[in-house]
Amino acid sequence: MERSAAIRAWLTEVLAGRPFALAPASSDASFRRYFRVTLEDGTSHIVMDAPPEHEDVRPWLAVRRLFAEAGACVPALLAEDIDRGFLLISDLGATTYLAALAAGYEADALYRAAIDTLIILQRASRPGLLPAYDRTLLKRELELFPEWYVGKHVPLELTSHERAQLEALFERILAVNLAEPAVFVHRDYHSRNLMLAGERPGVLDFQDAVFGPISYDLVSLFKDAYVEWPEEQTLDWLARYWEKAKKAGLPVRPDFGEFFRDYEWMGVQRHLKVLGIFARLYHRDGKDGYLKDMPRVARYLRRACERYGELAPLLRLLDKLENRQVQVGYTF
Repeated sequence: MERSAAIRAWLTEVLAGRPFALAPASSDASFRRYFRVTLEDGTSHIVMDAPPEHEDVRPWLAVRRLFAEAGACVPALLAEDIDRGFLLISDLGATTYLAALAAGYEADALYRAAIDTLIILQRASRPGLLPAYDRTLLKRELELFPEWYVGKHVPLELTSHERAQLEALFERILAVNLAEPAVFVHRDYHSRNLMLAGERPGVLDFQDAVFGPISYDLVSLFKDAYVEWPEEQTLDWLARYWEKAKKAGLPVRPDFGEFFRDYEWMGVQRHLKVLGIFARLYHRDGKDGYLKDMPRVARYLRRACERYGELAPLLRLLDKLENRQVQVGYTF
């Protein structure tokens, strides 16, 4: 209640006393909250409320500047109070890609626009401006899977043999991930963070951006935790991206088969992480809204494991976690 009052007092000051209405706009998996500020003339802005004891707005500000300079459609900064964690930003509307798709908008047009914006961001990439998506960070994300999904959600205690197999597999996954060319990575480039905002999508929730594997945001976009597409469709979009990226001078693999393998293995890393995060959101934070999306993420993970023999130990573990080993005759 005190924080809500502080936001209203700050807005009264920032807006020079102009009357306004304040209503919830959205929230996310973090401690950040968003409110829509509507003025008497009907114009609207967004207030980001990021409690400084939990969230730091400076990474958001730094990435916003980088992405804006690259030419992406991101919110404009109207006012800031970094110490209290308040930002007043422009309003990119209330229609996410996910909502637009549910309303019948043509998916192909939306995804082609998302591809174009992603290429704009990647072309602006320079090392040293964003944190490195390095081995330490990628491994820390992988560890969310055994800790939260396996240990807390299923739950199952891994044998020492299974844990050793999983560790060896993590090393193989990381080796493929880290061998990819590096670019700016949004890290959550998907249908809930892209807004219907004209010819180009509005881009949100970019504060965790890093410098890392070029296929990562493609996985977020085409193997979305919140909406699923037939593989023929995602392959078509992936090939379109690859052709455009080559023409734009981006460092994609010259062989599409190698590029596709990178993309699939990057997906394995992301899906293991996402399963761990969704489990943690439920068991630690009491947020059950992501449980319904877990089966979709698990399907993505299983398909990749079925495609590559090196991932067979992970496929066997998934069978055990999903109680499939009886039907297929595995022994442990």
